[in-house]
Amino acid sequence: MSVVMIVIAVVAVVVITTIGGGSTKHRHRDRRRVAAATHKHRATPARRRPASTAEVLAPGSGSPGDATVPILMYHVINAPPPGAPFPLLYLPAAEFDAQMQALKQAGWHPVTLDQLWANWTTGAKLPAGKPFVITFDNGYYSQYASALPELKRLHWIADENIQLSGLPPSQGGLTNQEIQAMVSAGWELDTQGLSHADLVELSPTELHDQVYHARRIIQRRFHVPVNWFCYPSGQYDAAVIDTVKSAGYKGSTTVVPGWASRSSDPYRLPRLRIVGGTTPAQLLSQISSAQSAPAPPSSYTTSSPGAG
Repeated sequence: MSVVMIVIAVVAVVVITTIGGGSTKHRHRDRRRVAAATHKHRATPARRRPASTAEVLAPGSGSPGDATVPILMYHVINAPPPGAPFPLLYLPAAEFDAQMQALKQAGWHPVTLDQLWANWTTGAKLPAGKPFVITFDNGYYSQYASALPELKRLHWIADENIQLSGLPPSQGGLTNQEIQAMVSAGWELDTQGLSHADLVELSPTELHDQVYHARRIIQRRFHVPVNWFCYPSGQYDAAVIDTVKSAGYKGSTTVVPGWASRSSDPYRLPRLRIVGGTTPAQLLSQISSAQSAPAPPSSYTTSSPGAG
């Protein structure tokens, strides 16, 4: 049995039937939409497909680059259902599409964190345009069904911060096949740990398991480097940062707003949470305003952590 067949056969997360993808009928419709987009993408001339990491990470000048970028944070690309615990984390697909179009028209072009790191360390050139990073947290089915087709149309890529378990069935979930489709489309695969646990509250052994084992499992399953960690709900302290470093990650992302640069602490990179109801004009304004924000603090905890 080939590696591809093994990946398809193993299910990483329970596939949902409600919020993340709707009814079974709707999920089949969504999959047809993604399949159609994939077919169209394969027919696109090679010069227009998203640049692979290997292509963009070609050796640079050897001198560190100076790219300074906003990192955008998305969750569910769907309208919130009645009673959703964090309704602002739901962004209808039409709103997401409009935001991406506005970013393109304003001259922005997405890169991955690995590409950004290559620029910071070796001066590797980034694609033409103003660089920014698109991240998706948790691994909601709607990220595959709604965000992936839109980004494919733009020949854009993103970063998926996957958690391996603990995503409630009512909120979505991705199969290994769907995750592999993202990777094949040029997306970078990173992680939030095994189960989106509050890392600050864990014992040293539990913290190690969440951070270390998640990386090793994803590396073996999808044959990707997994160089970046994403703090669940943004919670971190010195012990969490030390564990992330010892697990071999190059850095990690927070939920503290701001722009990331070569002078940033790579284990406390800022991100901009994009909430539902944000118009394209408001998004561009949010990005601009965050450029002057202070660096994330040495630790970040809250008594009522939300999704992230």
